[in-house]
Amino acid sequence: MKVVIVGDGKVGFALAEQLTMEEHDVSVIDKNQAVLDRLSETLDVLTICGNGASMRVQKEAGVPGSDILIAATSSDELNMLCCIVARRLGCKHTIARVRDPDYREQVYMMRDELGLSMMINPELSAARETFRLLQIPSFLKRSAFAKGRAEIVEIEVRAGNPLIGKKLPELSRVLHVRVLICAVERGQEVIIPNGLFRIEEGDKLYVTAPTQHLVSLVKALGIEKRKVRDIMLIGGSRIAYYLTQMLLESGIRVKVLEKNMDRCRELAELLPKATIICGDGTDHQTLKEHGIANMDAVVTLTDIDEENLLVSMYANHLGVPTTITKLNRTEYRQIFRDKGIDCTISPKLMCATSIVHYVRGMQNSSAGSAIAMHHLVQPHVEALEFRVTKSARHTGETLAQIPLKSEVLIACISRQGKITIPQGSDTIEVGDSVVVVTLAERKILDLNEIFMD
Repeated sequence: MKVVIVGDGKVGFALAEQLTMEEHDVSVIDKNQAVLDRLSETLDVLTICGNGASMRVQKEAGVPGSDILIAATSSDELNMLCCIVARRLGCKHTIARVRDPDYREQVYMMRDELGLSMMINPELSAARETFRLLQIPSFLKRSAFAKGRAEIVEIEVRAGNPLIGKKLPELSRVLHVRVLICAVERGQEVIIPNGLFRIEEGDKLYVTAPTQHLVSLVKALGIEKRKVRDIMLIGGSRIAYYLTQMLLESGIRVKVLEKNMDRCRELAELLPKATIICGDGTDHQTLKEHGIANMDAVVTLTDIDEENLLVSMYANHLGVPTTITKLNRTEYRQIFRDKGIDCTISPKLMCATSIVHYVRGMQNSSAGSAIAMHHLVQPHVEALEFRVTKSARHTGETLAQIPLKSEVLIACISRQGKITIPQGSDTIEVGDSVVVVTLAERKILDLNEIFMD
């Protein structure tokens, strides 16, 4: 597909990287030639220097014949204008990044008038993900499927975990709830396990379970953490604003440390029930003075990865039960995992993944294109949810009979609202939604692609 991206910031680069990996024809528009030159050295994309809202520049980039334009600049207004121009030129689909809370409702109401196929807010998505992690802080990651009725959660197997040494068929007896381990990260190795797989200390497990059983799973594993009642947010970003709203509505006490006085005043007006502190959230003395050691959770949300990492490590050193770290450069996650930095969020990756999912859906809809997509072990493993349609093969057959491709696992079946963690005797039927876990390099677009020919 022909894709044009306006804006080569963090989100724009992540999008260009993922879409070129999926073998799309990508063009990038940006005003900064030096930034475009660096992009050209890294990725096989066409670059155009200029104003992305200019009709002339869009024509030069091939927008009139393109399938989709993605406006991801730092300006909401420019993004919306880019989409309006693109639709006038005949671009089939447009996506705008809109981050300002003041625009959220009105842009949603005016999507048709603006010609928007999709509107995305990375900061709001990151805030929602962080809030979900804080609800059950024992998990390092949570990915929801089947309208929130099933989830894939990430768990680290530490010393004393009852799963150590167990094979997968033994899990139900140990946990007393039915779950399925659909992926394992062991050091540098990523595994989609079979029945012979044995769990070892240090493994990172990606476990599929009905959402209603997650609390029971935590208790059975003995990995309960202190419930979050007091939380400190480092940085008064848009994510902090959205997240604080959610936390306050849940009855959680929130402190926000922000060093910019004007932003503190703004947050104090918007969030009168939160404690807004003007101070350097990366300074150890400031953190101590405001009680970081007494917090149930610390979330670092500054715009600088290094600052977020250091503050999270410091909070971990002080014994804060839960830390969540915002990272733009996700390669840091692997480097710092053994330093207490396990739970991370990446707004740019969430944004890029959502858009790639939309693009895949445009490509194929025969047996049912994916209705949800999550990266489990970034960038190695994907979990995709498909709606089973009449054109899907092997409906009515037991899973034991269905010839699946290697490194493919059916992790969950949702039928009329009921969640099933599948066994060999289960079937998939028209109308079901199924969660499929596979290696990301397969780039599955359609449910039928998981079956052997």
